[in-house]
Amino acid sequence: MAVAAVPALAQDVSGSPVATSGANPASDNSATDNTQTAPAPPPAKPVAVVLRGLDKITGRATDIVAPIDKPVQFATLTITARTCYSTPPTEPPETTAFLQISDKRPGQAAKQVFSGWMFASTPSINGMEHPLYDVWVITCKTNAPGVVASVTPAKGPAKVVSPNAEADEPAPSLPEGAGQ
Repeated sequence: MAVAAVPALAQDVSGSPVATSGANPASDNSATDNTQTAPAPPPAKPVAVVLRGLDKITGRATDIVAPIDKPVQFATLTITARTCYSTPPTEPPETTAFLQISDKRPGQAAKQVFSGWMFASTPSINGMEHPLYDVWVITCKTNAPGVVASVTPAKGPAKVVSPNAEADEPAPSLPEGAGQ
């Protein structure tokens, strides 16, 4: 049995059949949609990348603000941030930065130890391999107010209550000296 291509038939409000062109008139809102939405503002241009550097010998972590295209010094490392991107608040949070890092030890020529993208959410994907230092991305810094995410962690751990706990059941406490 052969089927011929026939224009679809629909019924208007009065009940008489109307030929359609195959487009779904319910989904074509261009003729009836009079609301205008303003385009989203362009993302704020990053002026710096906030990094955290770790000295593996002392265990000391240091926050580093690296202006875009200006080298900064962290111990023997020279870090140059080339660009930074943070996702808008409507998307899952992610910050990426393109960094170039060289190591200049006394009595030696500078050696490039990293050049590439680093991801704040998963620093292990493309991390810098160095015996003395670790560097990872925290966030982008812009001139726009309220765009930079907080760099400091929340104060204290969150309290977790068991879903089976009674309303008047006290939360278990830690033994003496366990929280120190």
